[in-house]
This record gives sequence, C-alpha cells and structure tokens, in this order.
Amino acid sequence: MALIAAIICSTMLVSINAHIAQSTHHKQPLPPFSCDSTNPSTKSYPFCNVDLPIEKRAHDLVSRLTLDEKISQLVNKASAVPRLGIPYYQWWSEALHGVAMATGVENGFAFNGTIRAATSFPQVILTAATFDENLWYQIGKVIGAEARAIYNEGEAIGMTLWSPNINIFRDPRWGRGQETPGEDPFMTSKYAVSFVRGIQGDSFEGGQLKDGRLQASACCKHFTAYDLESWNGNNRFTFNAHVTKQDMADTYQPPFKSCVEQGRASGVMCAYNLVNGVPNCADYDLLTKTARGEWGFQGYIVSDCDAVSLIYEKQNYSKSHEDAVADVLKAGMDVNCGSYLAEHTKSAIEKGKVSESDIDRALYNLFTVRMRLGLFNGNPRKLPYGNLRRKDVCSHKHQNLALEVARDGIVLLKNSANLLPLSKSETKSLAVIGPNANDSRTLVGNYAGPPCKTITPLQGLMKYIKKTKFHPGCNSVNCTSIASREVIKLSKSADYVVLVMGINQDHEREELDREDLVLPGQQQDLVMRVAEAAKNPIILVLLCGGPVDISFAKDNSKIGSILWAGYPGEAGGKAIAEIVFGDHNPGGRLPMTWYPKDFVKVPMTDMRMRPDPSSGYPGRTYRFYQGEKVFEFGYGLSYSNYSYKFISSSKIKLDFKKSSVGSRVGNLGDISVSDIGLESCEKAKFSVIVRVENEGNMAGKHPVLLFLRHDQGKQLVGFQTVKLGAKEKANVEFRVNPCEQFSRAIEDGTMVIGSGLQHLVVGDQEFPISTNV
Repeated sequence: MALIAAIICSTMLVSINAHIAQSTHHKQPLPPFSCDSTNPSTKSYPFCNVDLPIEKRAHDLVSRLTLDEKISQLVNKASAVPRLGIPYYQWWSEALHGVAMATGVENGFAFNGTIRAATSFPQVILTAATFDENLWYQIGKVIGAEARAIYNEGEAIGMTLWSPNINIFRDPRWGRGQETPGEDPFMTSKYAVSFVRGIQGDSFEGGQLKDGRLQASACCKHFTAYDLESWNGNNRFTFNAHVTKQDMADTYQPPFKSCVEQGRASGVMCAYNLVNGVPNCADYDLLTKTARGEWGFQGYIVSDCDAVSLIYEKQNYSKSHEDAVADVLKAGMDVNCGSYLAEHTKSAIEKGKVSESDIDRALYNLFTVRMRLGLFNGNPRKLPYGNLRRKDVCSHKHQNLALEVARDGIVLLKNSANLLPLSKSETKSLAVIGPNANDSRTLVGNYAGPPCKTITPLQGLMKYIKKTKFHPGCNSVNCTSIASREVIKLSKSADYVVLVMGINQDHEREELDREDLVLPGQQQDLVMRVAEAAKNPIILVLLCGGPVDISFAKDNSKIGSILWAGYPGEAGGKAIAEIVFGDHNPGGRLPMTWYPKDFVKVPMTDMRMRPDPSSGYPGRTYRFYQGEKVFEFGYGLSYSNYSYKFISSSKIKLDFKKSSVGSRVGNLGDISVSDIGLESCEKAKFSVIVRVENEGNMAGKHPVLLFLRHDQGKQLVGFQTVKLGAKEKANVEFRVNPCEQFSRAIEDGTMVIGSGLQHLVVGDQEFPISTNV
C-alpha cells in the first residue's frame, strides 16, 4: 500500500509540475504546493492535516524523509521529494524595495512569464527620509501582496523574501548603505518592525494572523556588524570586524533584536564577515544563544550566499569541509545559500562531525516556515491570500504609493531666497542638464525588479514646461569629459536650469565601496560652469545613496537650491518635478550624516562608534561623531517654516531609587536597566506633547524628531509625521519608555540609565528631564 501511495503521489506531482510548466497557453499555471485535496493519498500524511498544529505537522514531515532527502533540503534550491508530493522550492527571493531579481542568478521571481514588472519603490535610504513608520508598513504590505500575487499566478517558486537590510550605515563610503534605513539604530529598529509586519501580513500594531500565517516571509539581514564590501585590500568575505561589547549592545544589535522581538520576522540571514574572530554563520552565541534564546526567534536562519564555504576555504576557521558543515549546523544555521551543505553534509555525518538530529532541527525550522506560508495546505488559490492575482501587481494604488514615498522622502538641502518652488506660469523655458537627468536605471538603485513604468527627472519636468531643452553635460556619470560649449549656451538661453547630478550603481553597490565622497570626475566643474552662465540661480538635484561633500554648492550663491533625491524609484522623476514646481511641499529629513570629503582618512575597518581624542579618531554617526559636517542627521528644509513648543506643564522627574534594588554600574549614579525591573520600567513611561505649527502658506507633511540630549551627546528617541495646512497647528504626543529610549551601553555591554539632568529636544526647543537613580 505504501508503494502504491508513493506512485500515486509521484504521478500527482508530475501532473502538477506539467501544469506549472504551461505559461500563457491553455490554462493558467498553478503555483507549486503540497497536499492536494484532490489526491486521496495525501490524507494519510499527518503533515497534510491542517487541523494539527504546525509543530506536529513539521515533525511528521521531517520524520518521513530519508537522509539523502533531508540533505537536499539544506540548500536554497531545495529539491522536490516526489514520493511525498513535495515540489522544488527556492528559498532565495529578493524584495528590498519591491519584488526583485538577484542579478545574474536564479531566484524565486524571474519576471519571465506573463507578469513582467512589479512596483518599484524608492531605494530604502530615501524611504527612511520620510520618518514615517506607517508608510514603511504600507510599502512592506504592498511588496508582500505583490509577491503572493505573482506566486498565485504560478510565476514564482518561492515566497521567502530576503529583505530588509537593517545593518547600520556606519561609514559613508559603504556601497550598500543605500539599502539601509540609515545610521540610527532606534530608527532602523522601527523600520525593521514596520516593514517586516507589512510583508508578513501582521497588523501595523503587531497583531498576528491565525497560526502565525504568513502573507510572505521577511528575513532581516545581515546578522551582524556587516558594513564593508571592499576597501584597501579588505573584503566582506574575510573581514574580521573587531567590535566592542559596548558598540554591539547599543549600535549593531538593536535593529536585529527589534526585528525578532517586535517584528517577529520569520527569517534571519547571517553575514559573511567574522566578528571578533568568529564567522557569523558559525557563531552559536549569536544564532542560538542570542537570537533564539534571548530574543525568542522562531523561524529559519540562512547563510549569505556561499558564506558557509568561506569558513573553511577563505577564513581558515574550520579545519575541513566537514568541520565547516558541523560548525554552522551546530551554531543554529538552517539553510545554506549555495551548494556547500548538499556537497559535504553526508561526509560530515559519516565522519561523526554532525548527527542526523542536527539536520532534523534545521529542517523543522525550514518546513515550519513553508507551512506558515500555506504551501502544505493544498491549492494556495483557495486559501487566505488566494484572491491576490495579476490585478494586484502594479495596480494604480501601489504605483501611487511609490510616488507618495518619493515625494515625502526627497530632502530640500538648500533654498536661498526661496528660489523654489518655481512659478509654473512665469517660467517660460527650462534647461535640464546632467548625466542622471534622463537615465531610468539610476532611479531604482540596486536589488530592483523591473518597474511598472519609470518617469525620469527630465520627463517629469517636461510635463510642466513645454519649452524644455536637455543635455547630459557629461559623457557619463563618471564625467571624464564635459560639453562646455553646448552646456554654457543652453544655460544662458533658459529662464532656469535644473542640474541632475550625483552617482549611480557604478560607484556604490554590493561588492563596491566608494573611494571618495565627492562628485565623480568633472561633475563639480560642470556645476560651477553652469551656475556661472545661468541667468538665475540654478537648482541642483542629487541622485545618490551615500552622502556627497557638496560644500562648494552649499556655499555658492549662484546655486540657489539643492535637492537630495536618493534613488527615488519608478516615480522619482515625477516627484522631483512636483517639488520643483510647488505641487508638493518637501518634508524629507536626512537619515544619515553628510561628512566632509576628508573623512576618507578614517579607516573603514575601524568599527568603533565612539571617538578617541587621544588618537584623533572622530567617531561615527551623529550620536558620536565630533568632526565637521556638511549636513546633519535629521536636516531638511521645507517651503514652510515649522515651529515647536513643549506644552507639558512642568519638568518630568524619573525616580528609580524606590523601585529598584539594583547595584550601581558604570559611572557613579548609573543603574542597569535589567536591575530596574519590568514593573518599574512600565511605571516610568510617560507622554510628552509637542505643539507643531506650520507658519507657511503651503500645506505640508512634516516629520517631528524628538531627541534626548545628555552629557555624552544626543540620541533619537521618537519621531512622528504630522500633516498641517497653511498656518495650522496640531499637538503631537510622544509616548516615552525611558528604560528603552534613554538607555545607553557601558563598556561591558550593559544597558544603563544615567542620573542627572537631561533634555528632550525638538528643533530649538528643550524640555528638562531629571533622572534620579
């Protein structure tokens, strides 16, 4: 009977796969799934019984696999198991800022069927500039829905999305800083939680669906202290990041902790690099003790691609192939992006390095996630999320959201004499110049799928002014030569000039860190020549992920306005044009410090966050950096002026003495947060209310940033966006948890709260907080 059931099941799978192979002719292909209700043999498998808890179903499935079948599941290209009706599964799918492809490799979304595009949101660094948690959630929700829709149409073979990237943008040269929410761990934590909840289908407030069901699976990466690609002979594959316990506790780990504890991400990716001599993917303390033990992670842990092979072959950490397999499986990693575990796990078992129970633990985590995705519940089209189809990909609603995010993220860095917005009626002619002005590829950054449609800055501006002339100015973004004569002639002929400059993926991306912090080649010379020739002060638009030292433009009166537009996604050109001509009031604020060009003297390999005056080390990010800045974290102008006022009646006093018996640690008067206790921490929560007024004549959306200023600097402790009409006021309430938001790490990594007077700060307004420990 077992043999007959296996033959029936195998025949059933062949039928399904034949159906999947159909594309546009005859019937719509089915998505790959297990436990087909039309096949009576599946009823005999407990793992197909949806009335059982997923835990029992996963254990049952794993118990039915042979050793060879088990090993075949430990890699991202998980083999089919025909005798059990289990189809091939691809764990690797990308969705950084829209459902995407991984360049040059096969992943879960190929866009080679009838669905050829997906909504392309701005690159994450610009999205972060909105400082809008709900917007981040909405983006995640759309990405998860489009991923599920493509799967339901039979045009995807995976729904485990390897996003978001929540590493800290520690160094301005980092090629992948563009993929992150910036340099602040509090803000990055908030982004992680919002984005993950959106993708997975949880509510914005954190309510989960029945049985932990997933719309799609999110994966927080790269765990941990990963922020270097290739610099001065150091590369990400072998770099050993020396990180203090103090920096690990209050900079590198908080986003991952929040991603797991509050976002409840179903996936985590361990990074290539070593931290203090131990490869991340072989670090038991990191993966099992911290993520699963302390944070309660319940999901799968995947290696970055080919990271396992590096542990033996490049990092010389393990003594053999088999030891590398043992090191990662025993550390708590579950699946290898690459083929290394498929090639060496059996030998590791034969040599006694790994037990079958180590594999079973990993497989349980893997199949649990696939079951939470509904892939073992029969035809996904007949289940929750089954109604998501082609109509839900590139919908008008989704594309409008991409436009909204670009509008809200773009940062106005300079606007001398209120040059912007330009008058639509009085501007008769426009010159658009620059190598990024009409290149749709630059708009989407990296890890992007084919966008639904793109609007370049040139196309967007031409919608407003018919008499618009264009010249790229440079031969490329590298700008090794400029067309001086043509550009100067064009600049003189137009009422206004918009220069669209910056960098692109040839200068910053995965595997490529920047060598400098200036505009490439002769771009600066081009900007200066145009500014000198133009009738009126010019508008400079910068497309770039990382910061650029544009002090020359900041201080030049002939450069009237500067906009930073990141990589603004498919609708970026329209958003830029709307801001230039006043159909949108800019409100974005920088999520990272813009350093001067001399910062490149600081080694990228120095992972310390805090300054060291004795050696001249300046520190990193707004929290610790003590050098000159081109623009500060949180900086951003608007066409309106916003004023603030704290309206709480009296100074807030926090007294932890009576509610705690903990010993003092660190500086005299510091107390460990863990010693304060949950009850006392809960009692210490308070609200602070800020009145915000739009003093301008345009309605606007404005991020309100709340900082805590103390004797060691300042840190972000809250942010909210508020929409205000012209001359309108509103109260913004911040709910503050001192144990979380006021804490900082001491040298041994203990999180403490300090005693004494501190201040909450919004803009130029301060509010005193007295802490007594």
